[in-house]
Amino acid sequence: MPVRYLPVAKDDIKDALRWSRTHFGDRALRRYQKLIGVALAEIAADPHLAHSCEGRGLQPGIRLYHLRYSRRRAVVDGQIVRQPRHFIAYLVSASEVVVVRLLHERMEVSKKLEERL
Repeated sequence: MPVRYLPVAKDDIKDALRWSRTHFGDRALRRYQKLIGVALAEIAADPHLAHSCEGRGLQPGIRLYHLRYSRRRAVVDGQIVRQPRHFIAYLVSASEVVVVRLLHERMEVSKKLEERL
């Protein structure tokens, strides 16, 4: 299924990757980049995949998927991201997946999703 990104989601991804590079270096950046890519590919292949769920108390239809569930399939140079900290928030329509945000697990998800409007 095609994936479309809201501009704020693209910014979230860039920010997460920038933070990863700044705090952990280029190798960590490549691992996190791969992890995000694998997770997004898995969501595109099956938007209702195991471990994704519709967030209660969120806007209707928003699904959440934590990156930790894709980490074993995102190996770079024999290493994985040991403790990924982000959720992908997305909507599913009949024709596409819309990535709404990439959110750190410590963020108040409902507030951050409201900010996109």
